[in-house]
Amino acid sequence: MIPLVLSPEVAAAQSDKRAIVALESTIITHGMPYPQNIEVAAQVEDDIRKTGATPATIAVLDGTLHVGLTSQQLSTLGQAKGVAKLSRADLAVCIAQGGTGATTVAATMIAAHYAGIQVFATGGIGGVHKGAEHSFDISADLSEFAQTPVTVVAAGAKAILDIPKTLEVLETSGVPVIAYGQDDIPAFWSRSSGIAAPLRMDSAADIAKSQLMRTALNLPGGQLIANPIPMEAEIAASTLDPIIAQAQAEADTQGVTGKAVTPFLLQRIFELTDGRSLTANIALVRNNARLAALIAQETINLTK
Repeated sequence: MIPLVLSPEVAAAQSDKRAIVALESTIITHGMPYPQNIEVAAQVEDDIRKTGATPATIAVLDGTLHVGLTSQQLSTLGQAKGVAKLSRADLAVCIAQGGTGATTVAATMIAAHYAGIQVFATGGIGGVHKGAEHSFDISADLSEFAQTPVTVVAAGAKAILDIPKTLEVLETSGVPVIAYGQDDIPAFWSRSSGIAAPLRMDSAADIAKSQLMRTALNLPGGQLIANPIPMEAEIAASTLDPIIAQAQAEADTQGVTGKAVTPFLLQRIFELTDGRSLTANIALVRNNARLAALIAQETINLTK
């Protein structure tokens, strides 16, 4: 038996068959400093509520999988030290050993599906790291899309990744990559990567219908909705490219590998952009949460 607890808010929404949006927790524990992490987490949850859905931030606390956190639990998690970063490989181990861990995209998808939640909002997904032909560093997020039926709204793959290779892996795995409202794939902090999107949709209703049709066709896996950052918050790719290259070179020189690569790069980019990258990150996460809430509502409406 899996030790699972729904927050009172999430339990009520499920009972009433109302829209729910899953949220990851690594952005709280590994993405921002305290107390900004708690403030942003609360903002994102409120954005979902204002759009008419219920937020469900997911984390493992003392060996129990929590789907939805109370404000006190959010605050405690945001100040905790040594919190594990959980993906498919270590989610079960953390629960079995009574540990505390924050969920990545892959682990959040698993937990959301287990709890019956069909839509998940995040910042950016993991993917194929630059130099993966030597390191084989490919995020478990990509294989999760191929097997777990959750619609994930993100601002594309993180710009520190090899976006063309990431898209190739998703295509090989049969994962729909759908740009929302534009023909280009967004690149996290930038609205456009310069790469044409495989698919485009312009409404939350069509996105909801797409995942429901996958289910009807017995197709495994979910879909990635690539939602561009709001125009006023973006940082141009021409500005970011040399900064990302510098951060990557420093990571290589210092021998940073594995799960440490992404937080290292994000921190250096934050420093090299004088904090602009974090401001943009907050804007895109909130934007994704609002779109996810609309998709979740349409999904509920279509299944009534």
